[in-house]
Formats: sequence, C-alpha cells, structure tokens
Amino acid sequence: MDLLEYQGKQLLRRHGVPVPEGRPAASVDEAVAAAEEIGYPCVVKAQVQIGGRGKLGGIKVAADREAAREHADAILGMDIRGLTVHELWIEQASEIAAEHYASIVLDRSARAPLVMLSTRGGMDIEEVAATEPEAIATLHVDPLLGFCDFHARRLAFGAGVEADVVRPVGALLARLYEAFVAEEAMLVEVNPLIVTAGREVRALDAKVTLDANALFRHPDNAALRDTAAEDEQERMARERGLTYVKLDGDIGILGNGAGLVMSTLDVVAQAGGRPANFLDAGGGSKAEAIASAVEVILSDPKVRAVLFNIFGGITRGDEVARGLIEAFHQVQPQVPFVVRLDGTNDEEGRRLLAEAELPNLRTARTMNEAAEQVVELAGEAVAPGSR
Repeated sequence: MDLLEYQGKQLLRRHGVPVPEGRPAASVDEAVAAAEEIGYPCVVKAQVQIGGRGKLGGIKVAADREAAREHADAILGMDIRGLTVHELWIEQASEIAAEHYASIVLDRSARAPLVMLSTRGGMDIEEVAATEPEAIATLHVDPLLGFCDFHARRLAFGAGVEADVVRPVGALLARLYEAFVAEEAMLVEVNPLIVTAGREVRALDAKVTLDANALFRHPDNAALRDTAAEDEQERMARERGLTYVKLDGDIGILGNGAGLVMSTLDVVAQAGGRPANFLDAGGGSKAEAIASAVEVILSDPKVRAVLFNIFGGITRGDEVARGLIEAFHQVQPQVPFVVRLDGTNDEEGRRLLAEAELPNLRTARTMNEAAEQVVELAGEAVAPGSR
C-alpha cells in the first residue's frame, strides 16, 4: 500500500525522523488557513502517489496569503501523469544547503533490506542510478543483526557525505530503518534528504510503501488507505474477499488456488493469449464467491473472454457450476466463457452447466484445451460493450 507524502512523513515522525512542520488540506480555504498557521514562506505540495510533481507544477513556494491561495487553487484538481490532485500538503519552507537521497527497500533476491545513500539527491535520482551507479552507496542489512552504527558510517563515507553531517545522517538512517521494520514496510524513500543552512538533516519528502498483507497488525496504517487512488476492480475484489491483481490483457482468469491460477496464466500466454487478471477465488469456493468473481472480472471493460479453471479438492464442481449459473442470471455476460472442471463432483458440475444451457459458455476437460479455446474466442470477440 503506497502512502501519500504527508502520510509517510507522519509515519516517519513517529519514529523520530526530523521532518518540516506541515498541515494537510483538502480545499483552498483549508490550505490558506494552514499556511497562515505555519507562516511564510511555505510550500504548497500536491499529494499524489507519483514522483516528478515539482517539474509538472505540483509544488510551489508561497511568500504570502495571496500566493498561497493562488497556488492552492491552481494545484487542487490538477492532473499529474493521470492522477488528479485531491489533497495538498502545506509545509514550512526549508533553507537547503545540500540534497541527498536515502532509501530502504526489501531486496527479495538477497532476502534482506537494502539501504541506499547518495549525495546526488533531487528530482533526477533515477538518471543518476542509471548513468552513475557508483554515486549511490548500498548495503544489505542482516535482519537478525539490524542496522548498526558501523553501517551508517560505511554508507556515509561511501556516499561522500560531508564530515560535519556524517553523524546526523547516520542517525536519520537508523530511524528510517526502525520505521521500515516496525511498520512492516516494503519501501521507505527520502528524496531529498536535505542538509539545511544550519547543518540540520531533515526528510523533505517521503515515499512509503507498506506491506498490505501485514495491515491487520497495524490498524492505524490500514486507515490510511487511499481508496480513491486504487484500481476499481482491485478495490471491488478486496471488498468481496477475493485475491485479484489486474493485468493488461483481455482474457479474464479465475481459478481456485494461487498455484493453479499462476499455471493458468502461463498456459494462456503459451497459447498466444494475454491474461487480463489474476483472480484466486480460494480453495473452498462456494457459489456466492464464484458469482462475485464473475462480477469483478466483467467489470473490466477490456475483457473479451473468460477462462474458469477449477480443480476440485475442497472446492466442489457442482458448487462452481451453481455459482456460474447464478452469476449468468445476475450479470448476463456478453463475452464467451470457457470452463474447465476437474476433480470433486466434476461430472455433476458439467451436467448442471449442460442442463442450464447458458449462452456463450463452453466446457473443456483439460487446461490446454481450455486455454486454446479461450484464446481463439477472445480473438474472434468484438470489443465488449455494456454488460
């Protein structure tokens, strides 16, 4: 789960990371009131989950009340790379002497957190990483050992941090690591990490990604979820207790069990198709779950055909069939379906589907046969209309 900048800063502040004073605002009047409270000069910052806001006019400095109102009015509702600005962060302006970059990310290949530090912070850190990777000091941290003082010194000296701020930069890195572990984050990034004219070190920005699977242990963080910025299908699936990931293809996929769904994606791709989603209805899928899954898949307008791949263990083929029949009556899909049922009560399930005589539905006995059929049907289908 990605946080907005101000949410990330509030989270980091809980762990002692120094950040400038600021206030959130959802309207022009709220922004002006926040600016008056903070004082001038202040910075009006668009809150969207994407980088490069400054280059696109989403960050402005206000010297007085009139400027704060003008900037807030211009930024609210602005489109930044496809995202609409609904919130602002009004922040105390900082005197910047130097800009650094710091981040901690979970490196899955190394099975350890990776800490990065560079004195080349700012808006073009991606270019620095691509053209001058040696300008970024990196270090893996043993999760059992944790982040130590010598880690901080090694990173600071490796990145070329000025001697008088080695200690405060190291202390900030330690607090970032504390937040990364305590909040069960996947990414904590500060760009820029600034050194002020008074040689203080602060986090001027914050990009935080939390592990959504761990949110049940962090109810305060779960409340930060920005549902307006989430994909419509993924939000619908989560509300219905389904595991769903949207992809960029046109063949809807449903299976029972993550391994089976992953195999189905591969088989469809090998047959020349492009899956539109990953959807796992669970190992004990009932009729209601199947009906809900159909609604979620068909809510994606790109879907031209749907493949149901069910292997019955705990899941019963007759339950799946009843769910499909119910879904067809409720949703009345206009795209073709291919259903492969195997395992527990598979013959009963196929019998129910045959008796129901559902339009646009075919059955297959093997996964390869089902994949070939659905790819062929998707290629023949016209652009889906209203469902």
